[in-house]
Amino acid sequence: MRIRHENDNTEEVLKTIVETMLEAKAKEVTSLDMRELQSAVTDYFVICHAQSKTQVNAIAEKIIDNVRNKLHVHVYHEEGFENSEWILLDYIDVVVHIFLTEKREFYKLEDLWADTEKKIYED
Repeated sequence: MRIRHENDNTEEVLKTIVETMLEAKAKEVTSLDMRELQSAVTDYFVICHAQSKTQVNAIAEKIIDNVRNKLHVHVYHEEGFENSEWILLDYIDVVVHIFLTEKREFYKLEDLWADTEKKIYED
């Protein structure tokens, strides 16, 4: 289990990310609670997908804006904007994965972390 946290408001960051994904019409929004895993480098993964690269990019941009504006938390690292097939946003305690539909089906990230507690949010 990780001891160090980047933010005191990890749960608020998680909540804001999930709400933003749902507002942006992301599909199959899912969080994985990684806190009980010895090897975990984060507290949560949040995963979703969209039908187009434009929507994948828009969801990521909206998350960055909402987390920064509402919570004053800045993304630590981001990648994937070059092709918008799989965008990763790293908030240290919460890592966001926004996939193009076929990429999510191919990588099956949730299956790799099957021993975590999984929560699925309504679209």
